[in-house]
Amino acid sequence: MEKLRFTLSFLALVLAASFALSCGARSQGQDPLQSITLSPATADAQDYPNGQVQFTATGFYADPPHTVTPLSATWGTCYQGAGTSEVSVASGGVAQCAPGAVGTYTVWANDPPSPNVGCLAITACGGGCFVVGSAQLTCP
Repeated sequence: MEKLRFTLSFLALVLAASFALSCGARSQGQDPLQSITLSPATADAQDYPNGQVQFTATGFYADPPHTVTPLSATWGTCYQGAGTSEVSVASGGVAQCAPGAVGTYTVWANDPPSPNVGCLAITACGGGCFVVGSAQLTCP
């Protein structure tokens, strides 16, 4: 009876240790994102039907090395480092110039860190605490 109690206690200890160690392990797809690229890297809205340009984000991960295309991302636009409404970009990466918009704008995509990571320095062009990729869109 004493031996059974010792064996059960030992098994419970091993099981508890296994659970505790697995909490810190990373699973596939949750490794740190290293960089994001957007394609096309540059686009002229005049060259696309209805001026709608489909951008695609690709995420590059280091451990294990792999890429994800399309990367689910948060999208936005800016002009000379400030937010802008002259170019809109939908959640799927389709950008379009507003009527009267002229110039070259930055389209960006970022992948926010996990919810338990605090961030106090988000920039207008999607950077700061996030991994961000950008491309250029020229409006007529």
